Amino acid sequence: MTTRLFRPRTAAATAAATAAAVLSLTSCGAHVEATGAESRKTTVNRCGEKVEYRVPQRAVVYEGGSADKMFSLGLTKHVYGYVLPPANPPVRESPWAAEYAKVKFLSDDLLNRELVVEAKADFVVAGWNSGFSDQRGITPAILDGLGIQSFMHSESCFNYPKYPEEHAPFEGLYTDLERLGQIFGVEERATQVVTELKERVAAVQEKAPKGDPVPVFLYDSGTDQPFTAGNHVPPHDIISLAGGRNIFHDLDARWTKVTWEAVVKAKPEVIVILDYGDKPAKEKIEFLKTFPTTSRLPAVVKGNFHILNYNEGISGPRTIDGLEGFAEYLRDLDR
Repeated sequence: MTTRLFRPRTAAATAAATAAAVLSLTSCGAHVEATGAESRKTTVNRCGEKVEYRVPQRAVVYEGGSADKMFSLGLTKHVYGYVLPPANPPVRESPWAAEYAKVKFLSDDLLNRELVVEAKADFVVAGWNSGFSDQRGITPAILDGLGIQSFMHSESCFNYPKYPEEHAPFEGLYTDLERLGQIFGVEERATQVVTELKERVAAVQEKAPKGDPVPVFLYDSGTDQPFTAGNHVPPHDIISLAGGRNIFHDLDARWTKVTWEAVVKAKPEVIVILDYGDKPAKEKIEFLKTFPTTSRLPAVVKGNFHILNYNEGISGPRTIDGLEGFAEYLRDLDR
């Protein structure tokens, strides 16, 4: 994979390229001051807040989705290390396993300020309330005060305090890749990646089953109350773009608790199981089959379970893999 990352240029070429970059990025809502790789500055939205970025050289990324976004853009040399909580499957399952091997594994815990400072990070990529957290004392504002840049997944921005920004989950993925491309000066690569992802989504939509969409329940976890997907997380788009209907499509939330009564009332014909590293799908399916409240659901009676890998369910390029897999499942489903 060839990327164009800050190669030396002649003065004339640099001037021409800089002018072109300013024109291109201004049209995308970004403003650039470029005199060289490290001194290059770009203003890009961090959720709804305009932030001026220097080109990061020592990034820390949280969860597979953040790492995959960086690796897909050819930015491995700008990544110092990654943090993977126990829920994240092993990196050997990633299409970018070779890239993970080139950077440091920093922790299998939640993201925290001490880890970032110890790593001497100059850039942190995570989601709001899924990495960054007021409760755990690591927020973009706190990192700003420490001189550490940060970037948030756009799909997590709709309830970010003071600077909300709303994107449909897949649109948020495209936006992140474009914005990271602007920050690191790899706009052409970002455009290529986004175009390919959109083409794959369009191919799925063309083949989607006709007629009334099948009602689908995303089961993340929980026994007393189920934890599921509202309309602000990738599984919602995976379900709808494949030709299904998220039974909680009108729930204006990300990952959230609901009631079993609401699930029963919706009569899901398919259940998508989010498969964690520490909460395997097999155990969740067994619970749904034996729990009296769910054992008679149409999906359970028919055995209509589809397993979604954890990294296919969070914001990152692998969500498109998840869409393709679920779409194939729906096309083959005998209702």
